[in-house]
Amino acid sequence: MPSSTVENYLKQIFLEQQINGNDIVAMGKLSERMEVSPGTATSMVKLLDKSGLVNYEPRNGSILTNKGSEIAIHVLRRHRLIELFLVKELGLDWSEVHEEAETLEHSISDKVLEKIDIKLGHPSVDPHGDPIPSAEGKIERKKLVNLADCHAGQVARIGRILDQNSEFLKFINKYGIRPGQIVEIKDHDTIADAVNLAPKNNQPVTLGMHAASKISVEIIDKSSKNEINKRQSQSSNT
Repeated sequence: MPSSTVENYLKQIFLEQQINGNDIVAMGKLSERMEVSPGTATSMVKLLDKSGLVNYEPRNGSILTNKGSEIAIHVLRRHRLIELFLVKELGLDWSEVHEEAETLEHSISDKVLEKIDIKLGHPSVDPHGDPIPSAEGKIERKKLVNLADCHAGQVARIGRILDQNSEFLKFINKYGIRPGQIVEIKDHDTIADAVNLAPKNNQPVTLGMHAASKISVEIIDKSSKNEINKRQSQSSNT
């Protein structure tokens, strides 16, 4: 079993590769994400390279090998299933489960994890909308766009919350902005650098572009808006 430190490095490299299109992850970026000095990150990556988990290129950065990717994806599966379990079954707030999952992801057994998966009904996303890898390591990805790039009049379903800082999650939760929620972009104010939203059953909210850039959405056909709203109303009343 890899150590928790090894798993954390592999997971972070994997996440950075998802952002940059599976390109090499710069050491400066990795050390920043891991909150360690560049020298410490480089030393660790060299060890991972010797173990066949990453390919390290001096002065460029690192990229996961197939073996490293398999471990990273399994850690992500554990992390995201644990987050959902803590919210759905234990009633923890979605703004406080990340740190708990960071600890538990390294100690939970595969047997317990699969029981959690069954209990939750084999979910595809965690509380923040992040995709949960399957037991086979496959990751389902939806076609999402950044909320900051949406136009007035568009209707969208909240897909993922990219910033999982506790305070940010608490802020958007006040306005009903959660994965699965339908919102209409009422106005995209380029002068004020803000986007005005109208979430269903919640008060309108104005988000600055910096905040809006932390949210990914799925654009939906306006013709299906009424049917979606109807299903949401029926769900909230049961």
